[in-house]
Amino acid sequence: MSAPRRQRLDPALFELPIEDIRAGRYSDKYFLRTRDVLRADGHRPNVLMQVFGKTASMLCGMDEAVALLKLASDDWSALAVRALHDGDAIEPFETVMTIEGPYDAFAHLETLYLGVLARQTRIATRTRDAVRAARPKDVLFFAGRHDHWSVQARDGYAAHVAGAVGAATDTQAALWGGTGFGTLPHAAIAAYGGDTVLAATKFAEHLPESVDLVVLVDFENDSVGTSLAVARALGERLYGVRLDTSGTLVDRSVVPQMGQFDPRGVNAQLVCNVRDALDDAGFERVRIIASGGFDAARIRRFEAEAVPVDAYGIGSSLVANDGAFDFTADIVQTDGRPSAKVGRALRPNPRLEAVT
Repeated sequence: MSAPRRQRLDPALFELPIEDIRAGRYSDKYFLRTRDVLRADGHRPNVLMQVFGKTASMLCGMDEAVALLKLASDDWSALAVRALHDGDAIEPFETVMTIEGPYDAFAHLETLYLGVLARQTRIATRTRDAVRAARPKDVLFFAGRHDHWSVQARDGYAAHVAGAVGAATDTQAALWGGTGFGTLPHAAIAAYGGDTVLAATKFAEHLPESVDLVVLVDFENDSVGTSLAVARALGERLYGVRLDTSGTLVDRSVVPQMGQFDPRGVNAQLVCNVRDALDDAGFERVRIIASGGFDAARIRRFEAEAVPVDAYGIGSSLVANDGAFDFTADIVQTDGRPSAKVGRALRPNPRLEAVT
């Protein structure tokens, strides 16, 4: 048997609540009742469970799905699992995992591994699309504030698998060994009385040189003026400015140019205004990071127009759930005989690898 193409994450990294999972506290009730009935009846069928998604996507969450089976099934040694890897491209209805063994040993885990696969595949796929649209520019994962804090590690890992180069929190970066990215928020500016330059100067004074100093410049809705003021105050210490103008506002520099485009938020004209002003003042090395309502489609438009953005920060569009990346699990064989419901059948996939 050939060795796996790459190592899976250590199941211990996921810090799963094993006893609660085994007790069924996270499982759909009908799976628990099925397990209870089978055991009460003394019926222990050997089944082949087949898992698939319905959308072409980048698979993610498989390492955690495997961890659930290894750590929270009743008897891992009784199961034979074959699976694809995180980061694999999959086609609609392609089998991504099979589980063979006594059904009562893993019936309680279906809700969990399907949910893990759905969420992480959704985030990985949307991040991959954004990364492709931005390439070779960077995509930064800024989704922490758009969902519950408890999902940060998994979400950040999925974004990393898909090619995002940075995350906003240390926990988002934990599973891949990184650290959070980001420096000066609006709150810091407000804490210094709304003075962006003063706040930036204090950050430069107290943060180590190894920290790339990026400053939000929309606090006064004057991104050009604030960018120039910060660049003059910080000089070589300034790594970049981040444009984050609200979608309900028109930046001061854009007002004279209105008429032929939607002037609200971070638009192409605003980016060009900031880039031209920085370049004209001798600050060509200062990078521009654009954030606020970006998704893959909007990045593609910016790139098609050669808008001078150096990196994109993306959040809410990567975690929004429209159900497009849901997964399904079916028993397709019972005790070696076909047993799939009408419309489903065994779909062998030679790409699956045995999980050890």
